Amino acid sequence: MLPPLDSLRCFVEGARLLNFRAAARVVALTPAALGQRIKQLEDLVGRPLFTRTSRKVVLTEAGLSFLPYARDALTAAERCLQAGRGELGPVPQELVLGTRHELGMSWLVPMLPRLRKAHPGITFHVYFGAGNDLLVRVRAMDVHCAVGSMRAAGDPLIATLPLHLERYLLVGAPRLLRELPVRSAEDVGRHALIDVNLGLPLFGYLRDAEGGSAFRFKQVVAMGTIAAVRELVLWGEGLAVLPEYLVAPDLAARRLQRVLPRHPVLEDWFRLYFREDDPRRALYESFAQTLRTQAP
Repeated sequence: MLPPLDSLRCFVEGARLLNFRAAARVVALTPAALGQRIKQLEDLVGRPLFTRTSRKVVLTEAGLSFLPYARDALTAAERCLQAGRGELGPVPQELVLGTRHELGMSWLVPMLPRLRKAHPGITFHVYFGAGNDLLVRVRAMDVHCAVGSMRAAGDPLIATLPLHLERYLLVGAPRLLRELPVRSAEDVGRHALIDVNLGLPLFGYLRDAEGGSAFRFKQVVAMGTIAAVRELVLWGEGLAVLPEYLVAPDLAARRLQRVLPRHPVLEDWFRLYFREDDPRRALYESFAQTLRTQAP
């Protein structure tokens, strides 16, 4: 059982003035009411805090030990109110932000100065990992929040906030497409598909779109990361479905070329992921709003 703050204030004023009548005037109570609150404290402590006679009031050894902590408790309570009112400024916090390497290097790391300016007091640490690894670490709170387009629907431990629309394109190297043109879905049968893994997470955006079942490749090559997929496609080793943000510079420089640009490809969203029961949801919502100010 914790002591009431008003009783602590009565005790501190009584210890400061060593006069219950004068202390009662300071806290706007009657001397009897002040004495009752100090008695309640003494009952909680189990020892007298004052020695009282008709002539003087003296702190006991227990009262002397109790006094500095009572003062600290009152100061802490006052600072709680000031913090809630925003009078103490931002509270220093450490935040571990997880993301994929490609997205982090092209978007989140360049965003760090803006994030620090918009959220003073927060030290941002970055963790790079694959999608499933990021979700595991968010669940364990080793990573406080993560940015990506992982599928977490139906997971009761994971909450998400939408950030930016993510578009995907089927692309290949111009040299390869000159040698083996692709004019219809059937023509991809002469090409290899380059994807992150054999579960085909990127090709799924094309396969699951209207008419996607017509795409049947000669073989599938798994590269482990999106950056490696992009490199192999640049070398002319095959075709791949890749995020638009990642290949936009390659398309502009004509290092890559869109394949069947009129064929539908599903879109997704970059999201901010965090634990559903994390008490810092308001912080993550503010953080997400900052991330929305600049697209990948």
